[in-house]
Amino acid sequence: MVRNLPYDTFLVIRYVKRRLTVLIDIDGKHEWRDCIDVPGVRLPRGYYFGTSSVTGDLSDNHDIISLKLYQLTVERTPEEEKRDREVFLPVVDNLKLPGMEAPLEPMSGLALFLIVFFSLVAIVFAIVIGIIVYNKWQEQSRKHFY
Repeated sequence: MVRNLPYDTFLVIRYVKRRLTVLIDIDGKHEWRDCIDVPGVRLPRGYYFGTSSVTGDLSDNHDIISLKLYQLTVERTPEEEKRDREVFLPVVDNLKLPGMEAPLEPMSGLALFLIVFFSLVAIVFAIVIGIIVYNKWQEQSRKHFY
């Protein structure tokens, strides 16, 4: 837990050449540890940097003493410049989501049979209910004319 510590904690966020790196110092030793390092991150230009302690339904008190923002000039080729200009939404190249590593297995014969069987039962049930409702409606409409 990083709460009520007698020393300051620090966070560094770097975005250089489509690589997002977050470093933390939560031990008060002025030694940076990697938190995340994600290559292939493409962020759009012209957005604002903001801080908040709200994470979903939970919030906490944080004293943000200072923010230091630097914009360094990095040489880019014309094709990199064109590719970065076309970014409108934040994107991560080659992002593999958890659980997407294994290919989906085809359904077994039993599972396919059960799906088809219960689908047919549901369709027949709906047709029977429809016929009953239609017959009741016809009886009601005939009673009005007598």
